[in-house]
Parts: sequence; C-alpha cells; structure tokens
Amino acid sequence: MPEKPGSDELSVAVGAIDFGHFWRLVSISNVWGFDRGLPIDRYYIEQFLQRQSADVRGYVLEVCANTYTTKFGGDRVTKNEVLNLLQSPGTTIQADLVSAPQIPSNTFDCIICTQTLQLIYDLRSAVATLYRILRPGGILLATFPGITHTQDAGWSQYWCWSLTPNSARRLFNELFPPDKVHVEAFGNVLAAVSFLHGVAAEELKAEELDFRYPAFDVAITLRASKPQ
Repeated sequence: MPEKPGSDELSVAVGAIDFGHFWRLVSISNVWGFDRGLPIDRYYIEQFLQRQSADVRGYVLEVCANTYTTKFGGDRVTKNEVLNLLQSPGTTIQADLVSAPQIPSNTFDCIICTQTLQLIYDLRSAVATLYRILRPGGILLATFPGITHTQDAGWSQYWCWSLTPNSARRLFNELFPPDKVHVEAFGNVLAAVSFLHGVAAEELKAEELDFRYPAFDVAITLRASKPQ
C-alpha cells in the first residue's frame, strides 16, 4: 500500500482531466451503492466491527437490525435486542434514544449503533442514553457518516448532522473518560468520490480503499467503554 500519492497523481495539467463515468450531474446509484454491491462506507464499517468483534458479546443491543450482532458476535452473544424508533419486523425494543425510559440502566454488555446518530437532533441526550444503558465495562461501537449524500426516501426527513472525528470525540468525552474513547476515520479522495456516486466497494481495489488520505473521511468509527 503506498504511503503517499505519487507525483504523477499531483501533476495533472489544467484541462487534461478525464472524468470518465464520473462526468455526470447525478450519481451512478442513489442508494449509496447497495444496488451494485457493498457500499464503500459499509466496507469500512465492517472492517471496524471485525477488528472489534471480541467486544460483541453477552447481552447486545443493535440499532435497526441484528445483522452485525449475528455476523460479528456469533456464539459470544447470549442475548440480543433490536431497537428502532418505529415498530418494524425484528424490532424487540421500540424506543427513542433521546430518552428511552423503558430501557433499564446498566443493561447491555455491548451496543452497536451504526450510521444512526446523525438522524437524531438531540445528540447529547442520545449519547447520554447510550451511556446510561451500558453496563459498567460495557462497550459502545458506533459509526457516523463522513462525506456522503444525505437524501433518500427513508432517512432524508430525519438527517440532522454531519460529524467529524474531532466533534465525535468531544461529544462522547462529555460522558466517557477520554482514555475510554477511541475514534478513527477512513477514506481518501477516490473512495469519497466513488462513494458519492454510489460505486460499490467491489468495484475498487483493496489498496485503493485502504489507503488513508486525511480530510476525506468517508466513515468515522468510535469505540467507547463505560468505566467499571
């Protein structure tokens, strides 16, 4: 994997750029690439969860579906719940993370909250709920969109925020001790442009996806541990 872009990548003459299939005014896919394969942000999210798979254990809560609980927890999971704002198939807890008084405090060993908090206007209250319902020693695995489009039939009416690694860290450090919060960002120019167009992860090479070029964050990940 290259450590920095080669000089040929930095010296394209003005007027000589070949945009190819990206020379268009609408995206190739308007559903983040789900219709073409694995969306590029999900490539980074699943890599993150794979690395943290040992945290997915015991009593696990996942927001939206139990897909990642099943995929990365396996037989380490003794019980799992699925939380949604609205009742839908597979939901076991219908609640709003802004408050959720029906969920007892100190309940879950692990919470998986992917691509959700940007949809909640009262972010601080949602983070406080996540902290409250974690057991002491419990782990929160959360992800946030970086560079992305924000319009789709299901979520555009809820989309409120865009986070950066810095704002995510500061937000969670208001409750979690600084040494218990670890934030990473993933992406580069090619990954970001491709994701905006809805190109799938399978359409790029691993070295193109894994190359890190700061300031072009496609996905932001956070692991936070509640103190014992």
